[in-house]
Amino acid sequence: MRPQKVSEEEILISLTKVFRAKGYEGASLQDLAAATGLKKASLYHRFPEGKKEMAEAVLQYINDWVDLHVFKPLDDTNDTPTQRLTKALSGIRQLYDGGKETCLFRALSMQASLALFEQQIVAGLHTWRTKFASLASAFGFNPDKASQLGLETLIAIQGSLIVAKGLNDITVFEQTLTKIENSFIAD
Repeated sequence: MRPQKVSEEEILISLTKVFRAKGYEGASLQDLAAATGLKKASLYHRFPEGKKEMAEAVLQYINDWVDLHVFKPLDDTNDTPTQRLTKALSGIRQLYDGGKETCLFRALSMQASLALFEQQIVAGLHTWRTKFASLASAFGFNPDKASQLGLETLIAIQGSLIVAKGLNDITVFEQTLTKIENSFIAD
């Protein structure tokens, strides 16, 4: 009997889990194959350039997901700025499983992998910052304050993920998202 086919999305989700947990350097081909349920040869068939191509595919998958579930809500001018923020924060909660998951950018920005993925990481972080700065403008913040709030939001999200993981306390992440919401709405 032929083995059950594994969808492209299932493979990318499994690869994402390994890269988030072990980083690029720590993720062995054995880890990646085991996570996907595929043999190493099957992984190489799908990703002929090996682990680097797998990580690039995961980055693209996450970028596409973030675009749909975080950035599009932030940009949706049919909603009020508050609705846009609420939807984007909901997407962020989902992306990081309520603070349980590590940021893929962080996982791929260690040692040698930073040289491999620096361009994608820098572009991604810049997009996060500018999307939240644009939302701050929609809330009526002046350009300087909007830019600062965009940067502070990015730092708060990334920092809370590290602290939540380090303290084994996901409430840090949720409290940070609440503070972010208040920083946009309160002023």
